[in-house]
Amino acid sequence: MKISEYVGFDAVGLAGLVAKGEVTSAELQAVARAAAQAVEPRINAIVETWQPDDEPSPGSAPLAGVPFLIKDLAVAMAGRRMELGSRLAAGHVSAADSFLMSRLRRAGLVTFGRTSTPELAYNTTTEPELYGVTRNPWDPERSAGGSSGGAGAAVAAGVVPIAHATDAAGSIRIPASYNGLFGLKPTRGRVSVGPFFDEIFNGLAVHGSVSRTVRDSAVLLDQIRGPEAGDPYVAPEPPRPYADEVALPPGSLRIGVLAQGWGGHRTTAPVRDALAHTVRLLEALGHRVEEAEVELGVDQEEFLLANARQWTANLAAQIDELAEALGRPVDSSTLEPSTLASYHYGRRVTGTELVTALALRNRVSRSMAGYFGAYDVLLTPTVPDLPVPLGTHTRGVAELDGLGWLRRLFDLAPFTAVFNVTGMPAMSVPLVADAATGLPIGMQFAAGFGLEGRLFRLAGQLERANPWAGRTPAVWAGRSSCTAPTA
Repeated sequence: MKISEYVGFDAVGLAGLVAKGEVTSAELQAVARAAAQAVEPRINAIVETWQPDDEPSPGSAPLAGVPFLIKDLAVAMAGRRMELGSRLAAGHVSAADSFLMSRLRRAGLVTFGRTSTPELAYNTTTEPELYGVTRNPWDPERSAGGSSGGAGAAVAAGVVPIAHATDAAGSIRIPASYNGLFGLKPTRGRVSVGPFFDEIFNGLAVHGSVSRTVRDSAVLLDQIRGPEAGDPYVAPEPPRPYADEVALPPGSLRIGVLAQGWGGHRTTAPVRDALAHTVRLLEALGHRVEEAEVELGVDQEEFLLANARQWTANLAAQIDELAEALGRPVDSSTLEPSTLASYHYGRRVTGTELVTALALRNRVSRSMAGYFGAYDVLLTPTVPDLPVPLGTHTRGVAELDGLGWLRRLFDLAPFTAVFNVTGMPAMSVPLVADAATGLPIGMQFAAGFGLEGRLFRLAGQLERANPWAGRTPAVWAGRSSCTAPTA
């Protein structure tokens, strides 16, 4: 199979070829590796590759034989390194599979490498000192987003059709927007983070994926969803498979539109234009769309401070655990300036301050839930600007403390974190390309707790009405006509 042929299929399509005997899993592995070799020098999205030992039988699972990449964080694969993008964890090897890894294997995916992440996923761009900068395939001088920036860049460039990602404040949706992909953050408790965690950052973080088609994300979520014994959160069981939802009409939805974020940077003209285009598309599809005034239920500064305390306290505990387990110091030799400043801030957070922060989470969740009585879906830009130039996040970082660092992250991405706080599902859909630059612009849609099915129905409709598959970035494996070597 040629690379130019391989990139024309999504994961479901590739699995279908394997099931019919038209291509083997080994042949797909070879072409995926060739695709990686073609683009990696320009994007630096993949940390490590290996020869996989999974050999799923053709047709034995929905995604049997499809090449796959996992993020270098939060998913443990027995015998493989998980370094969290940090010098502090460099060389760390997982002793056993996490629950998610076991489910990925059962889905038939053949994992052959790790994608890059910023240090401890504590950034919304992927520029770690450990691996070096990950670049956006649409413009290599711009950010690929974060913290799942390696996943986003690899999928956008055609290495794999879908990749594992995580999201604690936008880390699926921001890379999806920056890289022109579909990315859905599931409801809290939809996918187990065990057994090595009961929750990550007090429930802010979830597992998911970024993909080039909606159906791929739906099929994968069907395979990895559901609780494990001992999980602290359990999302409601969906009435039908998400894969079925993608083809179903969403009906006429009441959609509230929020053009400006809760604090942070103002939405720029290209993104405002993209939002207006999206509103017109939704109206043409029969949805009832109106501007909405959506209040968090707390002051913006209260929201920022509570998140800073919750984030940094959790981060500090994780760093202390890693340092003790690996016998390493916690200082500038192991941590980047923003992470180290956040660590020191988190070490000063008191128990009562953390409990107060969690109480504020409840207030925000109750307030936001009220809006889903008036609206079926809320629509915002995923981020207020086009993909930012590399280095934007770290400018003047040495002067920031933990609160200042989180303020910067929330300034650059003011729309996404609230849905991690509430636990509600939200997705970024690549509906628009900027007319001047060709850069992708994602639109974020959020629904009430447990209602991923509603989002998948809407996403499927939007994909059919406004397809994005024909858009490819400057760095695209499909431009290589090479045939992969025989595996």
